[in-house]
Amino acid sequence: MFDTMTFTKIAASLCGALLVLLLGKWAADELYHVNGHGDQAYVIDTGADESAEEVVEVAFADVFAAADAGAGARVFRQCSACHKLEEGEHAVGPSLYGVVGREVDGTDYGSYSGALEEVADVWTPEHLNGFLENPRGYAPGTSMGYNGLRDVEDRANLIAYLQSVVN
Repeated sequence: MFDTMTFTKIAASLCGALLVLLLGKWAADELYHVNGHGDQAYVIDTGADESAEEVVEVAFADVFAAADAGAGARVFRQCSACHKLEEGEHAVGPSLYGVVGREVDGTDYGSYSGALEEVADVWTPEHLNGFLENPRGYAPGTSMGYNGLRDVEDRANLIAYLQSVVN
């Protein structure tokens, strides 16, 4: 049923279709490119100075003082995939029971990375805030494979929740 000539025709037609597709995409990009081949035709001045955007940075201590442990319980759902809140019960990561105020390697969890011990001795709210914001940036070489919480309110709420679990 299939001879060499039939197979060659099928392969050539597939290659030809792919070539037409790629050339058509390239031509469409050249014709309808959003950014064009130069600057905008005109700029509408709104009177606002776009380069003068102010970023207001709030101190973590102020945010932590107003933290909501109930909201932190909702944020903890992300952590619960790898951490447990029961004392001495570990999962992929160590138990977070009593983590606020505890020594960095203060549990019987055996896989602590040395990177954590180099940046902190005790998990204070400030150390937890820095670590939760960007684990790999705060403790380079850490084995925690989490990208971090970017929102300072979420971090403060989570730390307040972790602190309330023991109390």
